[in-house]
Amino acid sequence: MGSKEPELHFVFMNFDPEYERLRADRSRQGAHELDLYLSNKHDNLLATVLQPGTYKKRFSWVIVDGFAVEITDDQAETLRSVQGVRVVEKNQEIR
Repeated sequence: MGSKEPELHFVFMNFDPEYERLRADRSRQGAHELDLYLSNKHDNLLATVLQPGTYKKRFSWVIVDGFAVEITDDQAETLRSVQGVRVVEKNQEIR
Protein backbone atom coordinates (compact mmCIF):
# COMPACT_ATOMS: atom_id res chain seq x y z
CA MET A 1 0.00 0.00 0.00
CA GLY A 2 1.26 3.51 -0.83
CA SER A 3 2.18 6.38 1.39
CA LYS A 4 -0.60 8.58 2.71
CA GLU A 5 1.85 11.47 3.22
CA PRO A 6 2.38 13.85 0.29
CA GLU A 7 5.68 13.30 -1.47
CA LEU A 8 7.24 14.95 -4.52
CA HIS A 9 6.17 13.39 -7.82
CA PHE A 10 7.08 14.32 -11.38
CA VAL A 11 4.33 14.35 -14.00
CA PHE A 12 5.05 14.33 -17.73
CA MET A 13 2.41 14.95 -20.35
CA ASN A 14 1.71 13.39 -23.75
CA PHE A 15 2.38 15.19 -27.03
CA ASP A 16 0.63 18.57 -27.18
CA PRO A 17 0.74 20.45 -30.51
CA GLU A 18 0.12 23.79 -28.79
CA TYR A 19 3.12 23.23 -26.51
CA GLU A 20 5.26 22.38 -29.57
CA ARG A 21 4.06 25.48 -31.42
CA LEU A 22 4.80 27.77 -28.49
CA ARG A 23 8.15 26.12 -27.79
CA ALA A 24 9.26 26.83 -31.38
CA ASP A 25 8.90 30.60 -30.81
CA ARG A 26 12.29 31.63 -29.39
CA SER A 27 11.31 35.27 -28.79
CA ARG A 28 10.94 36.74 -25.32
CA GLN A 29 7.19 37.03 -25.88
CA GLY A 30 7.05 33.41 -27.03
CA ALA A 31 8.88 32.25 -23.91
CA HIS A 32 6.43 34.18 -21.72
CA GLU A 33 3.43 32.69 -23.56
CA LEU A 34 4.88 29.18 -23.16
CA ASP A 35 5.43 29.68 -19.42
CA LEU A 36 1.90 30.95 -18.98
CA TYR A 37 0.37 28.21 -21.14
CA LEU A 38 2.10 25.38 -19.27
CA SER A 39 1.47 26.80 -15.83
CA ASN A 40 -2.24 27.21 -16.58
CA LYS A 41 -2.49 23.81 -18.27
CA HIS A 42 -0.90 22.02 -15.31
CA ASP A 43 -2.85 24.01 -12.70
CA ASN A 44 -6.14 23.28 -14.48
CA LEU A 45 -5.35 19.56 -14.73
CA LEU A 46 -4.64 19.34 -11.00
CA ALA A 47 -7.71 21.40 -10.07
CA THR A 48 -9.93 19.18 -12.22
CA VAL A 49 -8.62 15.85 -10.91
CA LEU A 50 -7.61 16.43 -7.27
CA GLN A 51 -9.35 18.01 -4.29
CA PRO A 52 -8.29 21.61 -3.54
CA GLY A 53 -5.78 21.88 -0.72
CA THR A 54 -4.63 18.24 -1.00
CA TYR A 55 -1.64 18.90 -3.26
CA LYS A 56 1.08 21.49 -3.82
CA LYS A 57 2.42 22.11 -7.30
CA ARG A 58 6.09 23.09 -7.07
CA PHE A 59 6.84 24.15 -10.65
CA SER A 60 6.23 23.53 -14.33
CA TRP A 61 9.09 22.72 -16.68
CA VAL A 62 9.36 24.52 -19.99
CA ILE A 63 11.95 22.23 -21.56
CA VAL A 64 9.48 19.35 -21.29
CA ASP A 65 5.74 19.44 -20.82
CA GLY A 66 5.81 18.39 -17.18
CA PHE A 67 5.61 19.53 -13.58
CA ALA A 68 6.50 18.63 -10.02
CA VAL A 69 3.79 18.25 -7.40
CA GLU A 70 3.56 17.06 -3.81
CA ILE A 71 0.85 14.38 -3.71
CA THR A 72 0.08 11.05 -2.03
CA ASP A 73 0.60 7.72 -3.77
CA ASP A 74 -3.18 7.40 -4.21
CA GLN A 75 -3.31 10.78 -5.93
CA ALA A 76 -0.41 9.71 -8.16
CA GLU A 77 -2.45 6.67 -9.21
CA THR A 78 -5.37 8.95 -10.01
CA LEU A 79 -3.16 11.18 -12.17
CA ARG A 80 -1.74 8.17 -14.02
CA SER A 81 -5.23 7.37 -15.31
CA VAL A 82 -5.90 10.87 -16.66
CA GLN A 83 -5.97 11.28 -20.43
CA GLY A 84 -2.97 13.30 -21.55
CA VAL A 85 -0.71 12.19 -18.70
CA ARG A 86 2.20 10.08 -19.95
CA VAL A 87 4.19 9.34 -16.77
CA VAL A 88 3.90 9.97 -13.02
CA GLU A 89 7.02 9.09 -11.01
CA LYS A 90 7.86 9.58 -7.36
CA ASN A 91 11.07 11.46 -6.63
CA GLN A 92 13.71 9.06 -5.35
CA GLU A 93 17.01 9.76 -3.68
CA ILE A 94 20.04 8.12 -5.21
CA ARG A 95 22.70 7.22 -2.71
